[in-house]
Amino acid sequence: MENNEATRLTESLTQKVDDNDYLSSFTNRYGTYGIVAAAASTVIIHVLFFSLLMGKKKGKKRGVPVEVGGEAGYAVRNARIPQLVQFPWEGANTIAALFEQCCKKYSQNPCMGTRKVIKKDFVTASDGRKFEKLHLGDYEWQTYGQVYQRACLFASGIVNFGHNVDTRVAIFSETRAECQIAFQGCLRQNITVVTIYASLGEDALIHSLNETQVSTLICESKQLKKLAAIRPSLKTITNIIYFEDDENENISDLLGSMGGWNVSSFHEIELLGERAPVPPSLPSKDSLAVIMYTSGSTGLPKGVMITHGNIVAIAAAVMTIIRGLGTNDVYLAYLPLAHVLELAAEVGTAIGYGSPLTLTDTSSKIMRGTKGDASVLKPTLMAAVPAILDRVRDGVLKKVEGTGGLAKKLFDIAYKRRLQAIEGSWFGAWGLERGFWDVIVFKKVRAALGGHIRLILSGGAPLSGNSQRFINICMGAPVSQGYGLTETCAGSAFTEWDETTVGRVGPPVPCCYIKLVNWAEGGYTISDKPMPRGEIVVGGFSVTSGYFNNPEKTDEVYKVDERGMRWFYTGDIGLFHPDGSLEIIDRKKDIVKLQHGEYISLGKAEAALMSSKYVDNLMVHADPFHSYCVALIVLSREVLEKWAEEAGMEYKDFPELCDKAETVSEVQKSLSKVAKDAKLDKFEVPAKIKLVADPWTPESGLVTAALKIKREQIKAKYKDELQKMYH
Repeated sequence: MENNEATRLTESLTQKVDDNDYLSSFTNRYGTYGIVAAAASTVIIHVLFFSLLMGKKKGKKRGVPVEVGGEAGYAVRNARIPQLVQFPWEGANTIAALFEQCCKKYSQNPCMGTRKVIKKDFVTASDGRKFEKLHLGDYEWQTYGQVYQRACLFASGIVNFGHNVDTRVAIFSETRAECQIAFQGCLRQNITVVTIYASLGEDALIHSLNETQVSTLICESKQLKKLAAIRPSLKTITNIIYFEDDENENISDLLGSMGGWNVSSFHEIELLGERAPVPPSLPSKDSLAVIMYTSGSTGLPKGVMITHGNIVAIAAAVMTIIRGLGTNDVYLAYLPLAHVLELAAEVGTAIGYGSPLTLTDTSSKIMRGTKGDASVLKPTLMAAVPAILDRVRDGVLKKVEGTGGLAKKLFDIAYKRRLQAIEGSWFGAWGLERGFWDVIVFKKVRAALGGHIRLILSGGAPLSGNSQRFINICMGAPVSQGYGLTETCAGSAFTEWDETTVGRVGPPVPCCYIKLVNWAEGGYTISDKPMPRGEIVVGGFSVTSGYFNNPEKTDEVYKVDERGMRWFYTGDIGLFHPDGSLEIIDRKKDIVKLQHGEYISLGKAEAALMSSKYVDNLMVHADPFHSYCVALIVLSREVLEKWAEEAGMEYKDFPELCDKAETVSEVQKSLSKVAKDAKLDKFEVPAKIKLVADPWTPESGLVTAALKIKREQIKAKYKDELQKMYH
């Protein structure tokens, strides 16, 4: 999701704080003292029950030590199971088998929902730029039976179209129902699918397609123009299948530029399959299902080879750890399907497809008066990257501060009481006070995401404890922080629904072990007190096969032990708490030794400093030849301009405001405060900073599609600025 769309999501969520209709009517009817009295009564009820609860509940055991093979270390498994799970149930040992069995068992249940474009229009901004606005209808659903039928038709159609099943297919598209149908269709013919981020630059796209020798490319019609431009560089493409889009009016012209390629629409492929059915060629659990290209935080992206067995193992694990997962759940799919988190999430339940541009009522492509995807779908489950949740938290707080008065006082009281309920155990056991504050304060905020969310999964990067707790309280649902990599097929650890602490990523999921091994250079050992620490190594059924066409890198980070188990060395540093939950504390590549011998973790410092209200993004930089670190700070324009207005500052434009000494001083003070709150050491706090006016977006090449910073690319772009800060 791009930074500007993250801002739109924030605005949609936070606008609800301004809507005080319910609060006003309650106050008018009962008065301010009525609210206070109602709140007090719930506290009294809690006190009456306190004696029944007999103190704090004993901590739950979530992970237990286990003996495993390979390098010596401290290994843990999920406490729920004695042996690792491999399949969801007997016979579901491939994605194709799992999909077919689900479709036949739940043939009449809703499977995939999509909103139809009713009307589109363009609005012109004050600077002359035009923005597309959409009026979207309700979700139109296909049942599991219908989706299965379409996948079978596509499987036959792609063979009739001339695709050689011994070659690979690539999907280059934003997330949509047709992507999943095409994906399942390819797997029924044992065709390996290459997934590529739709936001990937030309060089990375060419590299990915040529390296995997893709012969058939599936894409949106809007991507045809980009493909035509790089056509001379694509060595193996012979077939193009495009998704029909109502808003693309120049399709005839685009198809005219595709001469020499065999081009067909997705619908035409289905018709080919209907006219001439082809028997399926079903895969085995060891068959290669996906070559997933990472978004590439350094250099060109690497293709991770994921088998059918890897994905069904994750599906089996998820079924054991998400409480009550079933046919009544609705999942909002809007993250890129090329991200392993989204690919793994789109298994089971009803899936409603949306996009970052139409997600909420105030998203940039939503026409005034039209509801956003979340408002219409009312999902129960959704995934998000931490950058989005951080912005939601900052946006809600900003709106609360701006509203002031009774609304702010009530929000502060409600938040404090809910925080005590969660952290105080005996409050958390009773829902009376929770229900009161939910109705009075938090209900309006939750309505922006449909009001039915029961679980938010955060993945892709570390989520700050403050943001995790804040979203948990305001949205009234657990925020489960997951830990995993593309190389481990998404989740390796997952906080459970009843987890009340923050900053941890939970125990290993039931399909893998997590082991800590000594990293002497960084000073982390499994004998550390009070808790074992070390590099995180993941082993089990979800560990992937390695990097495509890159045996050297594969051998560097993948190992097979004497028992035949495959292990992946993550490069992350973790510790295990006594209850078996994992906490990520460092990353090997992010650790720099300063001139006087101190070790600084760049990721740790960045995660803490992101809490500053002025920070939209940042990169901490350390040089071994100096005794201090520096930072590049991408500023939150709205927050900074509000501060400048209140301070009576005069400036010509935003870049000039960023360069003013007063601005630098104000931001530095904010960083020092959050650093102190996070208990950073003095050498971990940037001694000098450079304020950046332009946001870092995937299009700029400075962050990945999952909004992780690309450290090397940022260092190259701001080389001169970094050098000046060290002189």
